[in-house]
Amino acid sequence: MADDRILEQLAQVLESRKGADASSSYVASLYAKGLDSILKKVGEEATETVVAAKNGDPEQLIYETADLWFHTLILLAQQGLGPGQVLAELERRFGLSGLEEKASRGTR
Repeated sequence: MADDRILEQLAQVLESRKGADASSSYVASLYAKGLDSILKKVGEEATETVVAAKNGDPEQLIYETADLWFHTLILLAQQGLGPGQVLAELERRFGLSGLEEKASRGTR
């Protein structure tokens, strides 16, 4: 079973790469390129995830979902956010019906 702390551990590594030289790592290079490049990668990975699901290949779907989550974590870090905030939102929604949750968005 995977370590449930992996998102926080990964977030710490991603945070540490923010100030790193762009040539030192892939993540540092994405930060250096800015928001548009990070958004482009998130979009690419989302599309690849959809294609993997459509193709019915479970292993490829897991691989592409991992890429999507990874790049989404980079986006969150770039925006000064982390997985804890997303997990807290998921926890807030837990137990609500999808229809109730969707209706509550109009009030914020």
